[in-house]
Amino acid sequence: MGSSGYLHTAIYRLKKITYKSYCKVNIGLQIHGQRSDGYNTIHTVFQELEFHDTIKIEKSDKICEFSCNVDWLRNDKSNLCVKAWQAIVDQFEIGGISINLKKRIPPGSGLGGGSSNAAAVLKGVSELYELELTNDKIQSIAVALGADVPFFIKGGTQVGDGIGEILNELSKPIRGYYLLVIPPIQLDTAWAYSESKKSLDAFSKKPNFARLFREEVVPLEFFENDFESIVIPAYPEIGKIKETILAYGACYASLSGSGSTVFGIFDDKAKAKIAESILATDFETIISYPTNSLL
Repeated sequence: MGSSGYLHTAIYRLKKITYKSYCKVNIGLQIHGQRSDGYNTIHTVFQELEFHDTIKIEKSDKICEFSCNVDWLRNDKSNLCVKAWQAIVDQFEIGGISINLKKRIPPGSGLGGGSSNAAAVLKGVSELYELELTNDKIQSIAVALGADVPFFIKGGTQVGDGIGEILNELSKPIRGYYLLVIPPIQLDTAWAYSESKKSLDAFSKKPNFARLFREEVVPLEFFENDFESIVIPAYPEIGKIKETILAYGACYASLSGSGSTVFGIFDDKAKAKIAESILATDFETIISYPTNSLL
């Protein structure tokens, strides 16, 4: 269905709406440098997967109500769902909303859960209040909330440049069964970017991922994540997870974003399940697949 998909029963004058708030992985991630405003520029392929949170949004007489199945997300300015609602309110005169979020995507895992939630709220509020905003307009609002938020407005498979907000849709995903392995480590993205300045050569010649997708068979061996040279030495357990995924038959394995999730792409579901059975004794695991691919 992709990020543009949502579930509701009425088309006109909606009162509530439910979204699947999907996760993402990065198939390759290059760090190109840092802008004067402190943001880092990257080149990556975002792939949206079916593993998701669920967000229910309703019109409300109150300003902004928020409830969730986890106690670490609160109804305050640190909450990306609340920030997303406020970003709409700052530009349009609308009523209040009630947001109920069922979290499954772990925080600090490199899967973009918070960014996806924010995108779902932007789309949901626009739909509920019939603002008739284009995807381009919603994306222009989204970028102020976080670098990954614009991707989730459309989802699917997209090349991301700039800080991740310059997006170009790709016609096909990397099909397969995606095994997500999530160690109990929350990595600080700011730390990872800071460390990247010490060890990465921003001027080294690197492949253009969009061009590689033009090949009949996408050569995954060229899709490297620059964060791995920083994160794996600091957290060797993450490197061991990647080695295990490859040893059990994945055609590709990588850190997602700055981590801590490691994912593998399998052509064969049985192999993915065997790898999962080995790793699930010590880590949270999920098998998922691209939202824009029918297996």
